[in-house]
Amino acid sequence: MSGENPSVGLAGELTPFGHRLMARVYFADTDFTGVVYHARYLEFLERGRSDFLRLAGVHHTELADGKHGETLAWVVRRMEIDFRQPARIDDIVTVETRTDKISGARIFMVQRLLRGEDVLVEAKVEAAIIGASGKPRRFPKEWVKAFAPAEC
Repeated sequence: MSGENPSVGLAGELTPFGHRLMARVYFADTDFTGVVYHARYLEFLERGRSDFLRLAGVHHTELADGKHGETLAWVVRRMEIDFRQPARIDDIVTVETRTDKISGARIFMVQRLLRGEDVLVEAKVEAAIIGASGKPRRFPKEWVKAFAPAEC
């Protein structure tokens, strides 16, 4: 099917701007009309962010094992989404994720879901790192470098 790149792994690929992940829309992602159900777009965006973290060297298991002195977790604090066009069953979509800025314990990301050149969804995401107590924690220095916006 057009748009597929077999050389890109399951976690997508790091790009000069951030990260790119391709995915297929399955029946389970759609409503009875074959259009992606609005809540499922959040799952596509989450996969993009998770795989960006993974390829940048931040693994969820590393957060849970206390490697940084305590158990850490990512949380989404705020998300703004613009739905532009629907995705449909069997579409191949691309999730693009880039860092806008990093501030203390927070990271601001911009994401787009595309079908070819058509922008389907745009999102602004504010995520944070918290400790086991639920209090914000500063980004470890090595993460700041890994996620620094491309223009920095």
